[in-house]
Amino acid sequence: QVQLVESGGGLVQPGGSLRLSCAASGFTFTNYAMRWFRQAPGKERLWVATISATDMSTIYAGSVKDRFTISRDNAKNTVYLQINSLKPEDTAVYYCSAGRVLGSGPVTYWGQGTQVTVSS
Repeated sequence: QVQLVESGGGLVQPGGSLRLSCAASGFTFTNYAMRWFRQAPGKERLWVATISATDMSTIYAGSVKDRFTISRDNAKNTVYLQINSLKPEDTAVYYCSAGRVLGSGPVTYWGQGTQVTVSS
């Protein structure tokens, strides 16, 4: 059974930091690129960052590039998102996603999300 379980969200003051975690199980973690998305209230889900399955290369959305860091620990089947200098506009549900492309087409798994609220 495939599972992606996010944790680490919460209420934080502007300027603070959080580290989100996403624990994966039920599939071969090292075969999948991992991504973080976020969805603010009343808005569409947006991609935030990706880390590759192979060489750990990373890519970020321009709006978060200088404050967010994605990483993965293949020994723990876990992907992380370090968020620094949090702003109220970072308030959203953060989702992790696992993806790969097979001969039959793309395969994507999603977690249930973790809420991040930035407020004083």
